[in-house]
Amino acid sequence: MRTVEGFNDYELIDADSGERLERWGDIILIRPDPQVIWQGERRDKRWRDANAIYHRSNSGGGYWEKLKNVPDVWSINYKELTFRLKPMGFKHTGLFPEQAVNWSLAQELIKKANRPVSVLNLFAYTGGATVACLKAGAAVTHVDASKGMVQWAKENAAVSGVADGNVRWLVDDCLKFVKREIRRGKKYDAIIMDPPSYGRGPTGEVWKLEQQLGELLSESGKLLSDDAIFFFLNSYTGGLSPTILNYMVRKYAVCDRGEVTTDEIGLYITDKGISMPCGNTTVWKR
Repeated sequence: MRTVEGFNDYELIDADSGERLERWGDIILIRPDPQVIWQGERRDKRWRDANAIYHRSNSGGGYWEKLKNVPDVWSINYKELTFRLKPMGFKHTGLFPEQAVNWSLAQELIKKANRPVSVLNLFAYTGGATVACLKAGAAVTHVDASKGMVQWAKENAAVSGVADGNVRWLVDDCLKFVKREIRRGKKYDAIIMDPPSYGRGPTGEVWKLEQQLGELLSESGKLLSDDAIFFFLNSYTGGLSPTILNYMVRKYAVCDRGEVTTDEIGLYITDKGISMPCGNTTVWKR
């Protein structure tokens, strides 16, 4: 497992009985996590002194109970990157901290290339990877189906000091965009994608990962330049094993080129002394 290190503004303090106790800067949140199937003693007093708790609803979704001093928006830092956070629907804050391992890897590979690098970031959400790649000096095309998420990513770029970087911000269906880029003869030196298990495009297109991943990978692979340096596929879909994801990337996206590895990515639980898996990333690199 690749576990996040050096994220001083984020801490997974404890995890117990289906919930996480987390520190986001100075804000303490309790959020549900279905992977936390063990039960123990909640010794840390912050379980009883959190700023907000997300409660799941029996009918689906849920709501935040704000107990004290929760700003509408606040910021945290990961090394030289800054991100704006806010409690939002379905327990999220606008950032997946476990992805820090991939932000750092992308930066390392971009800098190591020692040349101009163009990156395509698909299903780019609030722009964690986009901001990291811009900070490393790459040109980035950021694509997400949600106008609100693209605007949030622009704000993250601004507070990280890269708003004037070489970046295109696009609200679009990712697969349709990839196909148009193929017709235009466009090529990229690196591709990052974080497709959801299920979603809808900006005009109502239905996305189901198991049904469309092969096509997405195959089409996206056509956009890799002859001297491309990396391809990242992130997955939070529990039904797809790391072995399957590795095979899919090899078969459809990169064929016989380079090295393909698939690893769990995770967060260290301070009070438990263990690391908790938070999804998988398949990495192809030259």
